[in-house]
Amino acid sequence: MAKPQSLTSIGQSPEDERRTRMLKYTLAMTIRVICIVLAMVVQGWLMWVFFAGAILLPYFAVVIANAAGTQHTKDSLPKAVAPTLVITADSFRSRNSDDS
Repeated sequence: MAKPQSLTSIGQSPEDERRTRMLKYTLAMTIRVICIVLAMVVQGWLMWVFFAGAILLPYFAVVIANAAGTQHTKDSLPKAVAPTLVITADSFRSRNSDDS
């Protein structure tokens, strides 16, 4: 018999997960805009740091936002159990002997 699912092992609802991802992505894009503005104002090596942040931040923002929903432990993942069908040789012999 299957073990009942406890409330603590139920994941986050899709709406809440989507909202969390959108908030993380929006925060990262806000930081990116700030990096772009600061890169235009500041000069020297710090300008290049802000440009690098503005260029690389979209990639990391998507990776971080999408990784939010994949925090499952091995035990919390659903397991599929397939039924097993066993056919013995005796079932074929009895059918063939009736035909002759």
